[in-house]
Amino acid sequence: MQTPISYFTELTDPRVDRSKVHLMEDIIFITIAAVICGAETWNDIEDYGKAKESWLRHYLKLPNGIPSHDTFNRFFSALDPDEFERAFLSWIKDISELTDGDIVSIDGKTICGSRAGNSKRAVHIVSAWSKANQLSLGQIKVDEKSNEITAIPKLLDVLALQGCLVTLDAMGCQREIAAKIREKGADYILAVKGNQGCLEEDAERTVRFTKPESEWIENDFGHGRIERRKCTLYNNLSLIDNATAWKDLRAIVRIESTRYFKSSGKEEKETRLYITSSGGDAKIIGTGVRSHWGIENNLHWQLDVSFNEDDSRKRAGYAAQNFSMLNRIALNLLKQEQSKKRSVRGKRLDAGWNNDYLWTVLTN
Repeated sequence: MQTPISYFTELTDPRVDRSKVHLMEDIIFITIAAVICGAETWNDIEDYGKAKESWLRHYLKLPNGIPSHDTFNRFFSALDPDEFERAFLSWIKDISELTDGDIVSIDGKTICGSRAGNSKRAVHIVSAWSKANQLSLGQIKVDEKSNEITAIPKLLDVLALQGCLVTLDAMGCQREIAAKIREKGADYILAVKGNQGCLEEDAERTVRFTKPESEWIENDFGHGRIERRKCTLYNNLSLIDNATAWKDLRAIVRIESTRYFKSSGKEEKETRLYITSSGGDAKIIGTGVRSHWGIENNLHWQLDVSFNEDDSRKRAGYAAQNFSMLNRIALNLLKQEQSKKRSVRGKRLDAGWNNDYLWTVLTN
């Protein structure tokens, strides 16, 4: 079976010829295998390679043995992250099946440990997550002197989104972003807050003075609480100033959440507003809004808790950005492997202990 490493063997090797003591494909294979098995630092990766050298020689040439931690560091600090991203997207395109109605959530995450000194901002990555495939679809680094508003369109440019429902928080509630999503053949659900002139006030007036088109109620029981979520759609846009500026805007969405905590008897209520281009009913839109948290729970939380990404101190060159990509490659592979009903952490342990299972993860 073909491993995902084959998608990365055509990368441009950033090393000068005289320093190419180890093969690029060997460096990449060892690194991905090591990260799957729990490695978090360059020293971890070197130690993993030495411990598994006899097994690795079944698949790799290793003409000069296992590379040192400095070699891994120098290689990934110099590797072009844009080229790495394109190879990642090529792999994802082949293993995922984005279908009509798939919910793609886009959100940003800061790698806190990548901040070097007070004057330099930590690396901030904007990622896309597919609910149906449970895969990270891609990522792009936010320029140090910019923000998510400029990064999101660049990420949208490289994603295949035809027929999907794209969700973003209030930072992404921008007319240009809405237009870009529609150009990609997808629909949008954008959270509304006070960052777009009178849009929030107009949306509030809409839900107050116009008749709802449809509504959907969902009840959730678990974790010591009872939660009731109500999604209501309003298709009358007469109170939205310059509604046509939002490409193909179809409805205002109101989400009302009520949480009752059994242990304390306390009750919390929250109301949120969204705009959408989707012609779906309240259930479809409500499910889309709810699914946006999947990128937090299934991607960002996993990267922080299972992969300890926030504590990473990789600061040289492109190291932080490229190691974040390596974490996403490992997470995608672990998510796709379904023979073991274990957590991501449990699968990483199994892969570290059992070479046959690691090969299954690498080739599923």
